[in-house]
Amino acid sequence: MEKNQLWEKAAAFHGHVCGGLAIGYRAALYAMELLELDFSEDEEVVCVTENDACGVDAIQSILGCSVGKGNLLFRLRGKQVFSFFNRKTGKSVRLSLKPLEIPHEEKLEFLLKSSAQELFDVGEVSFQLPEQARIFSSQPCAKCGELTAEPYLHLENGIYLCPDCWHPYKRFL
Repeated sequence: MEKNQLWEKAAAFHGHVCGGLAIGYRAALYAMELLELDFSEDEEVVCVTENDACGVDAIQSILGCSVGKGNLLFRLRGKQVFSFFNRKTGKSVRLSLKPLEIPHEEKLEFLLKSSAQELFDVGEVSFQLPEQARIFSSQPCAKCGELTAEPYLHLENGIYLCPDCWHPYKRFL
């Protein structure tokens, strides 16, 4: 797919055009170039995003990363930073948006027309490639009865409780 088609695809998925979407769009294109990526049918491409902003929609639509497939993970830090992994090659890259000192009304055009090198700092990923998604059994919470995936259940007084019903021990911070 050509760049213009990918931009249109991202905009249609997101619902409108904005600077945040352009950041994710440019990050996805740059990651494709640096890591030789294509649309991920399964979990070949992994993105760990440090934000939950508009740009994540571009990454989903362009690279096929999604929470449901297990290849879009959130490491929320409030930063316009995206770490990408290519499971086939083992390569990874961390893209961090550089500070932009341009008027707001010029931002979208600047994001779409500037070189990727002008927009992003390229670095090494500081954590390991997350494991592939696993399927877990679910059990009912002993208090509310809602099914909860086993890794999220907590043992309290001999019964298993979901995170909402569990009372963590907070005496020592």
